[in-house]
Amino acid sequence: MSEGTTQRTDSGPIAGSGGVPGTRGRATHEVVNQVPPLVGHDVSADPALLDALTREGADWAVGELHRLGMLAGTEKAQEWGRLANEYPPVLRTHDRYGNRVDEVEFHPAWHELMSVAVDHGLHAAPWVSARPGAHVARAAKFYVWSQVEYGHHCPISMTYAAVAALRHSPALAAAWEPLLASRTYDFGLRPPATKRGLIAGMAMTEKQGGSDVRANTTVAEPLGDGTYALTGHKWFCSAPMSDVFLVLAKAPGGLSCFLLPRVLPDGTRNAMRLMRLKDKLGNRSNASAEVEFEGAIAHLVGEEGRGVRTIIEMVNMTRLDCVIGSAAQARHGVVQAVHHATHRRAFGRPLVEQPLMRNVLADLVLESEAATTLMMRLAGAVDRGVRGDAAEGAFRRVALAAAKYWVCKRAPMHAAEAMECLGGNGYVEESGMPRLFRESPLNGIWEGSGNVAALDVLRALSREPEAAEAYLAEVGKARGADPRLDDAADRLRKLLASPTEADARRIAEEMTLVLQGSLLVRHAPPAVADAFCASRLSGDWGRAFGTLPSGVDLDAIIERGRTAPAR
Repeated sequence: MSEGTTQRTDSGPIAGSGGVPGTRGRATHEVVNQVPPLVGHDVSADPALLDALTREGADWAVGELHRLGMLAGTEKAQEWGRLANEYPPVLRTHDRYGNRVDEVEFHPAWHELMSVAVDHGLHAAPWVSARPGAHVARAAKFYVWSQVEYGHHCPISMTYAAVAALRHSPALAAAWEPLLASRTYDFGLRPPATKRGLIAGMAMTEKQGGSDVRANTTVAEPLGDGTYALTGHKWFCSAPMSDVFLVLAKAPGGLSCFLLPRVLPDGTRNAMRLMRLKDKLGNRSNASAEVEFEGAIAHLVGEEGRGVRTIIEMVNMTRLDCVIGSAAQARHGVVQAVHHATHRRAFGRPLVEQPLMRNVLADLVLESEAATTLMMRLAGAVDRGVRGDAAEGAFRRVALAAAKYWVCKRAPMHAAEAMECLGGNGYVEESGMPRLFRESPLNGIWEGSGNVAALDVLRALSREPEAAEAYLAEVGKARGADPRLDDAADRLRKLLASPTEADARRIAEEMTLVLQGSLLVRHAPPAVADAFCASRLSGDWGRAFGTLPSGVDLDAIIERGRTAPAR
């Protein structure tokens, strides 16, 4: 502190060598025009989400969704999210005596988040439910609880997706599904049969291959008793503290998928060594590791040589969660932005009343609502597809890859704009917006980065004519409702007539926008559908958020970005 100044504390001023006469004892400032904390609200009170929950056949889950939403809006839950990221996981490779243990330690807040997620069935519970709409209800809850903290949803998502792959081996599925679907979170490395519930992880990527898993070098040697010994490494292992993993390795018959438990039935640790945890940009509450296998015991899932086809079932499910997660991040960001703009005043009036800020907020709400509506439609396709609806399964295969590309690609831009709505306050860690921003690129990288997802769109279109037909049939349900949508759909059909690999990103983008437009025209309020078509589909839209054309109903759109108090 320089000479001749006075610093005010709660117990009074600290006098320097000078000062202004008559100011002694006066407060240096009052805290005014600061935004109140956003707590005590129902996170599930999201009109686009609730409308879609009913439309996609899961209105029976409204009560449970609201209970989870009210918990998500509490100060307690938000503090769990902060602490889980403030105190990230720590790897313990050895115990005090020098024995190899390969354990990951977490802050208690992590376990609270996981317990809630498992208790509400956000993991594999839908697979053992006979109720139509179970996967839709799960998607809605995943979306709501993601807005508290996103990192812990990695093992939740892996567990959900593992079941789809395990069903390639009915005997393994019968043995493992009940524990994977259990609504009891039972953390700790113990023999699986002694636990009340299990969590699954995945290990595919190696140093030299990345997304090119056919370049993998990990070897699986048959042991003669139906099991295999895996030797090699994985450069990225998701959720290394899990009980069981799906792993790719080269068996005598080619690249194959394996189920690898962390603890063997006799209680000994399987030979899966955790070398180090990744120091990541975001997702810091969740552990990701480099691992090595030294003859680790594993069970074949599916047939030898068909590992990619087997594990792709898991990837497709985790891709759905990437879309859900990015939609949840967009909703979280826009709710924070609208809340801030409602309570913060500048230049004589609330930010939310200022024309340019209103345009920005409405644009952010549009992006969020389009993502939410699409992800719920995809969840409905998954639910109906796994129950035998071939057309819905075909639609999911192409639409999910396109949505994975576009919705996840938009997330970082959306998070950055939402953070900017809070000004300098948004750039400070205490606001939670920097954590949101750091998380936002991840879903675009997970389960196949942008190029991989876009190329998968072309692959589905070329190899499965029924997928293209199902997509066009879905889009066509809105034919004649809006000329801007019709024109965009016609342009897309021309683009799809002779697709090239170099156009893959453009195709994925246009397919997603046209599909979102079709869904909004059919299901959203007129103000939302009109603004979406006027901006995303007509070409009358700038390159940044906040460039909606004149004439759209900004107030009606912004209202859909507000929260509702918990009841």
